[in-house]
Amino acid sequence: MTSARPHRTPKSMFWNSSKDVVQTADAVEGSFVYRQAPKAWRPYLKLARLDRPVGAWLLLWPCWWSLMLAADDGFALTHVYLLALFAIGALAMRGAGCTYNDIVDRDFDGAVERTKSRPIPAGEVSLKGAWVFLIFQCFIGLAVLLQLGEFAIMVGLGSLVMVAIYPFMKRITGWPQAWLGLTFNWGALMGWATLKGELSAAPLVLYFGALFWTLGYDTIYAHQDKEDDALIGVKSTALTLGEKTKPALVIFYSLFIIGLVGAGILAKLGFFYYIGIAFAGLHLAAQVRRTNTDDAAICLEVFRSNIAFGWIVFIALILGQLVQ
Repeated sequence: MTSARPHRTPKSMFWNSSKDVVQTADAVEGSFVYRQAPKAWRPYLKLARLDRPVGAWLLLWPCWWSLMLAADDGFALTHVYLLALFAIGALAMRGAGCTYNDIVDRDFDGAVERTKSRPIPAGEVSLKGAWVFLIFQCFIGLAVLLQLGEFAIMVGLGSLVMVAIYPFMKRITGWPQAWLGLTFNWGALMGWATLKGELSAAPLVLYFGALFWTLGYDTIYAHQDKEDDALIGVKSTALTLGEKTKPALVIFYSLFIIGLVGAGILAKLGFFYYIGIAFAGLHLAAQVRRTNTDDAAICLEVFRSNIAFGWIVFIALILGQLVQ
């Protein structure tokens, strides 16, 4: 196994001001992080992945879906407030999770072409600075969690062990994306728990269905790094599935659509919800058709298209609640 590049420690305690901030390989073109943000903030905004916002959306969508699944008393200002709270929480906790992941994986990231420009291996943020930033983001997430009610707080705390373990899964299993699915879709329980003060079959079906959504989109994403991952000994479903990726995507996404339909039936959603889910299914089918596992640019485009997919499901849920 090729040895990973050693971590470079910046000269300053928190940020190496002598270095220019390098744009991350798969950052959104024209991101405000590199254009409008103060230069001293840029390494930390990169660390929180604010130059690559798709991950925050993927963390947020299960939260918003779960809220709408539970909103059987109609859409109200309370729901708008909770949607905003979950958006803040998703930004903070996605940033915290990425910061923690980069701390743990700093040597692996330095050995992978796509990730060597991340702030820690690039020497833009020190290890100590990353830990301080991680704690800061966790406090924001905690402040949001404390607004959600006692039962939702208990449910939210249940995800912490899964978050802490996730970065190590790629070292021990060829299916780390399955663990990511269990972790990243915890919001499918949180929205319902916040509004209802309990959990029932509908959010649980949504949660386990969304696990297969993450298995699909993150397998596509992992194909960007499969050659480097194989060299340094990191495992992924991209390597595990290989040429069987497309048939596997069909299975994963089919199970997810079944989960969405099942959650809607259990929540007694109206007919228009299922029309929306049909469009969502077509979107996922287009993802499978477009995926080229040997083309990193296409994989990234398909991965990012899940932002639009999330809107389809979200609107379907609203229609399903309003028109019953």
